Amino acid sequence: MKKTIGLMAICLATALTASPAFAQTAAQPAAGTTQDSQCTPENKLAWYNEFRANFKTDTTKANELAKKWLACPEVAGEEQITPYLKNFVTLYEKANRKNKIHELVYVKNDYPKAIELAKAVLAEEPDNLKVLIDFAYAGYASKADAYRNDTLTYAKKAIQLIESGKTLETWIPYVSKDETLGYLYNAIGSLNVQNNPAETLPTLIKAAQFEGKIKTLPYTYGTIAAAYEAGPYLKQSEEYKAKYGGKDETPESKLALENINQIIDRMIDAYARAVALAGNDPQYQDAKKTWMDSLSTWYKFRNNQTDAGLNEMIAGILAKPLPSMPTPITSLPASTPASTPASGSSNATGSTPAGSLASGTAPATQPAGTSKPAATETAKPNNASKPAPAASKPRTKRNHRAN
Repeated sequence: MKKTIGLMAICLATALTASPAFAQTAAQPAAGTTQDSQCTPENKLAWYNEFRANFKTDTTKANELAKKWLACPEVAGEEQITPYLKNFVTLYEKANRKNKIHELVYVKNDYPKAIELAKAVLAEEPDNLKVLIDFAYAGYASKADAYRNDTLTYAKKAIQLIESGKTLETWIPYVSKDETLGYLYNAIGSLNVQNNPAETLPTLIKAAQFEGKIKTLPYTYGTIAAAYEAGPYLKQSEEYKAKYGGKDETPESKLALENINQIIDRMIDAYARAVALAGNDPQYQDAKKTWMDSLSTWYKFRNNQTDAGLNEMIAGILAKPLPSMPTPITSLPASTPASTPASGSSNATGSTPAGSLASGTAPATQPAGTSKPAATETAKPNNASKPAPAASKPRTKRNHRAN
């Protein structure tokens, strides 16, 4: 924007200095013209001269003076001044609107106005990375369905531009490129998770990979766990029960169970991270209780109904990398050992977990359509000056034993 205003000032300086008659014209407005009480010849001359003194060094003040002058009726002899002042105001406000978007988004939290202005800029500059990023945050933080599609489109475009090498002089209000990417991926994942948790999981996991605030929020991992539970776990467990429920164990049922256990282990890992990051922070305690209930239930299922080692696992979970989505197992090893949860928990006895989907004792999600995770908390960039508005927090449904 500085470059734009600087160019604008140079252009206008050339025009004004090439027309020395301007000052003379302003000094001698037509006599006897009826004007507003403020629009006297003396005042207009003073505003114009002050504008000339500031348009190179203080463009904001110069813009205010130009608009003040233009608000007065034009009189004979000012025909050359008016278009130049109008041109200055047009160029200034066009250049300054990008700064205004930033203020509306991160300071005033006026997302509708920010989005309206951002759309105008993007219509002329579709690859303006800064405005794309600001729009993505505003659309996500607004929680308004009306902005959902545009927010997804612009967030994806911003990611594509960044990952193809486009950069900014400064990433403010984010602390780095990586944190910016974390926010963008999180916005996409959070907007999609309600409708399709399974397809959204890779995006949510990707968001948690980047260094920055998103990586440190407990809600990030509570949502990942809920997406696993409402997405691939629910689908595969229902398929398992339909095919193998109440039947003798077969190699096929063992293979299906191993694939489900991989998902459960990811759920355990994510819930443990949410609990660990929540710590004793008062704002997270209600959500922490829900996460801990789910974590304990799933951990016991994978560890012969004991929670031995659970606290130790939670204490050490953040030192371990977040696991990627599991690769489907297509064949059983010659001898299937007792499975060890990928989350870092361990089977206490070294035997096959006591929980078995075939026996109907696995924790069960609630009926399809009721267990979808809620959108994540709206995380405010680290150095933004005001807190984000209250947002719905991710939830996971309480797990119940199947009858």
